[in-house]
Amino acid sequence: MSRLVAVTVTLAVMAAGCSSVNPTATDPAPDEPSSIRVATFNASLNRPVAGQLVTDLSGENAQARAVADVIAANSPDVLLVNEFDYSGQDAVTLFNDNYLEGQYPYFFTAPVNTGVDSGLDLDQDGKLGGPGDAWGFGQFPGQYGMVVYSKFPIATDSVRTFQNFLWKDMPDSLLPRDYHGEVSDALRLSSKSHWDVPIDVNGKTLHVLASHPTPPSFDGPEDRNGKRNHDEIRLSADYISGADYLYDDNGVRGGLEDGASFVMLGDQNSDPVDGDSVAGAIAQVLDLPRVQDPAPVSAEHGTDTADFADPTPGDLRVDYVLPSDDLTVIDSAVHWPSGTEHPSDHRLVWVDLEI
Repeated sequence: MSRLVAVTVTLAVMAAGCSSVNPTATDPAPDEPSSIRVATFNASLNRPVAGQLVTDLSGENAQARAVADVIAANSPDVLLVNEFDYSGQDAVTLFNDNYLEGQYPYFFTAPVNTGVDSGLDLDQDGKLGGPGDAWGFGQFPGQYGMVVYSKFPIATDSVRTFQNFLWKDMPDSLLPRDYHGEVSDALRLSSKSHWDVPIDVNGKTLHVLASHPTPPSFDGPEDRNGKRNHDEIRLSADYISGADYLYDDNGVRGGLEDGASFVMLGDQNSDPVDGDSVAGAIAQVLDLPRVQDPAPVSAEHGTDTADFADPTPGDLRVDYVLPSDDLTVIDSAVHWPSGTEHPSDHRLVWVDLEI
C-alpha cells in the first residue's frame, strides 16, 4: 500500500514551534484509511556548546548530511528526532530547509530540562552549577533536545508538555530520597520533557507521545538515573492509561483520553532483557493492553536499535515506535545497513500504519 506524503491544508503560520509551507494534493475522504510511516531517530545532533548546531546547519556539515541521508532513505511522514539541541525554531528550520529539502511543512519543538540550572547541588559534589546540577544533565539549556517533524498539520494549541512535572508527585515512585535528601521535593521527573503532539491525519487525530528518558547509568550505587529512567517510562505508561495524578505545564490534569489513537516514540534507554535499566522498566509500556509492539528488526541485528560499546553494554533495543491497538501495523523495520559508517550510535526505527 502506498503511503500518503502530502495533504491539503489551509495555509497558516502556527504558533509555538509549528510552521507551514505549501502542501498540495488531494486528501482521501475523512472516513478513508490513510497509510503513514512514523519513525524515531536519535540522530546525535547534539553539540558541546550552545549555538553550535545552528552554526553547523547554516552551512554544509558532514554528520548532518549523513543524518539527512538516513532520513531520506526511509522517508517517514512523521519523525521524532532525539538529541537535537533546542534553540527555538532556528536549528529546526535550518535542518529542514538545508538538509531535508523542505519536505516537512510542520514541526514542534519546545524547551527541555537538560542543561537548565537547578540552583541546587544535585550531584552532591559540594559545588553549585555545571551539568550535574541541571534539572537534566547537560552543558547548556536545550542540549540533547528533540523535535517532531510532520508532513501533516500539528494541532499546536492542543500540545501537552510535561517538562515541569515533579517527581515527588508520582505515587509510589522510585525517587531516591536517601540520595537527594531535602531537595527531593524540587526534582523534575523528565530529564528532557514528555510531549503529547496531536497530528491531524486527514481529519483523524494521531497523538505522538514523544520522550527521551535519561540513560540508566552514569551514577553510583544509589542508581538514581536507573530509577529516574524507570519512572520516566512509567510517566508515559500512566499517561496512556489516563492517570489522573498527572498535570501538564499548563496545569491541565489527567492523561490521554480513552480510545485516542497514539504512537509512543523515542529513545527510551531501556532494553526489555539486557542493559542497565531497572528490571521491567520498558515492560511498563510494552505490557499495556492498548499498546502494540511491532518489534521492528534489521537483517543482521534483530530488534537491536543501538550500537553501544562492546562488550558492555553492546547492541541494545532502546528506540521504540509503539502504536495504539486501534491502528493497523502494515510493516516495520530498523534501518541498520551493513558495511556503512553511521552518523549516530542509534538507528532509525519506522512503522507503517493504517489510520
